[in-house]
Amino acid sequence: MNTRYKQFDDDPPPPLEPVIVTSVDLMSASILSISGSFEASEEERKLLCLLSDGRLLIASGQALNAHVQSYRARLERMKRPFTIVFCPIEVIGRLYRSGSGSDNTSRHQEHTVMQVTAKDLLARGCRERASDIHIRVNKLSTDFYFRIHNDLVKIGSQTRDYGERLLATIYGAMTAVSDNSYKPTERQDASIGDRDKLPDMLYGVRIATAPTSEGNLMVLRLLYNDAGDHIDLRPLGFTQEHANLIQVLKDHPIGMNIISGPTGSGKSTTLQRVLSGQLIESQGKMHVLTVEDPVEYPIPGAVQTAVTNATSEVERSRLFSAAISNAMRLDPDTIMIGEIRDGASAQSALRAAMTGHQVWTTVHANSAMAIIDRLVDLGLPLAMTADHTVITGLISQRLVKLLCPQCKRRLVDCAGELPVAQAERLHQAVGNKLAQVFLTGPGCKACGNKGTIGRTVVAEVILPDAELCTYLRHADKVGAIAYWRAALGGQTLVEHAIAKIADGLIDPRMAEKTVGHLVPLHQHGKPAATLKKA
Repeated sequence: MNTRYKQFDDDPPPPLEPVIVTSVDLMSASILSISGSFEASEEERKLLCLLSDGRLLIASGQALNAHVQSYRARLERMKRPFTIVFCPIEVIGRLYRSGSGSDNTSRHQEHTVMQVTAKDLLARGCRERASDIHIRVNKLSTDFYFRIHNDLVKIGSQTRDYGERLLATIYGAMTAVSDNSYKPTERQDASIGDRDKLPDMLYGVRIATAPTSEGNLMVLRLLYNDAGDHIDLRPLGFTQEHANLIQVLKDHPIGMNIISGPTGSGKSTTLQRVLSGQLIESQGKMHVLTVEDPVEYPIPGAVQTAVTNATSEVERSRLFSAAISNAMRLDPDTIMIGEIRDGASAQSALRAAMTGHQVWTTVHANSAMAIIDRLVDLGLPLAMTADHTVITGLISQRLVKLLCPQCKRRLVDCAGELPVAQAERLHQAVGNKLAQVFLTGPGCKACGNKGTIGRTVVAEVILPDAELCTYLRHADKVGAIAYWRAALGGQTLVEHAIAKIADGLIDPRMAEKTVGHLVPLHQHGKPAATLKKA
């Protein structure tokens, strides 16, 4: 700290008397706290100014101010050396005003260049059909990854400084948020929706950031605008029986229909096709209203609303619940709720379904039947969730890679690649169709040397009836599943995956990574046939 002492041999040190400067020359230093990694908030800029020569100017008498303390702690966490110098508060104001011209010009030029870089990165991700882009700023470098068909693929590296500037530009100059100051030491969420900042193939980009032990991570979820080109669910991988059951749900005027699955399992795409189909079939005579956080995919003919500007999870929960309640007063025929993730949104969705509306939504649950458990876990009464007149549809889905038809290999020609236990499970699952099973090929021109050509849905669809709900209310899930399969003709996720394996569409190893073992544990141990004899 730049300070002076008056001290005598026999007396304790008196309070520090800071040196106070009354003017600062910007010819030899630039302002760092106006942009980039060290950008100060609006409140902080009233009280302090960080210069490139390491001086941290603080308004006289404000050393203990909470905003000043917070900014100092942030610099210390980022291991940025600084020397404190005190000055009149009006000097800090003059510095920002005088430095705004040239500094803003250079900052604008840098942001413009980095925006072009970011847009090129997004365009490349589109060409590779990536679902996400990961930017990892490490201790000495920045690494870039694409998630393609659920695999994370490294596509390049750059310097740490380059990554920090790119992250600051993406968040600060491209996103549509009320506070677009990028804060490397905080977790932040935002989205890009402006058409001039996106490649033609994208409808939007959802962004999440987080500090790491070595730097920062930004993940960009790419939202493509071609998901609504079709309304048929079968090309996604649903069976004809699935499509028929979902059509029944679309035709039913009331009740809540819930789609479950992990992040990136295609739930939003399924919802979009369902609602687009509903609008087309009604010739635009239905009022479909969505409540999303944020709006992910365009649904032509629907009124899509976004919950924005929430500063915390508590505030977001409150706004989301209020938006659902407001939607019920806007005369909708169908309400689509992007996701149920807390008790408040679950209560609001249930209320909408009980007051004469058709509701479509998503939730994170392990299976279609487990959706009921998840709703109860969120605070809904079992008597309501296990009521077939309220919860009318339960859907669970996953995505599994599709084998390239040009280079896939017959299992019987490479039987030794499967571990013995997995081979036994496969034989028990597919029986005499073993000869029709294929494995991932080496890659070819048709699949871009990947061995796969996209992903396909494996799903289960349940339309609860009174008997099934009786099992659920008595917590007899085993009985409920047995009744659903036997009396209602249900097909589980695993059974759908087995059918696709037997048709030579997916690799059994990939299937088990997605849906688990093809045969329950208590059925393991049945001797496997010799694969080459199949």
